[in-house]
Amino acid sequence: MRCPNCQYKNTKVFDSRPTDEGKSIRRRRECEKCNYRFTTFERMEEPPLIVVKKDGVRQEFSREKLVRGLIRACEKRPVPLDKIEEIALEVEKDLRNTGISEIDSKEIGEKVMDLLAEVDEVAYVRFASVYRQFKDISVFLNELKDLINVDKKES
Repeated sequence: MRCPNCQYKNTKVFDSRPTDEGKSIRRRRECEKCNYRFTTFERMEEPPLIVVKKDGVRQEFSREKLVRGLIRACEKRPVPLDKIEEIALEVEKDLRNTGISEIDSKEIGEKVMDLLAEVDEVAYVRFASVYRQFKDISVFLNELKDLINVDKKES
């Protein structure tokens, strides 16, 4: 690894730790010439997940984009950011475990809604209203009735 300070070829690792739930390694390095210290990360290369949108457009899955959508749904709700990131990570893990490289956006939305319904009902309804693009109030009310029925069955 080249030193980012002087471009010397030889650096030594003086600290190495697993990060990101063991999916990457954080290494502290020091240049043998100028003693500049810097951090590198070594990650396992994962094949890209491709999301197939409703209109047929394909794009690479982005956990950050999913987190932003969840943050909007959970705005002004008592849902900690850690929980939002946990949901996004869980969805991504489930998608990768299928072994399928192309996933319909519908499948992602359903997974998110299943997990969000357990965390906060208002955030769930907000996410569902955007995801399902409710055309009128009757469709929205039907979704609320389904949510109420699920709550009654669990009680």
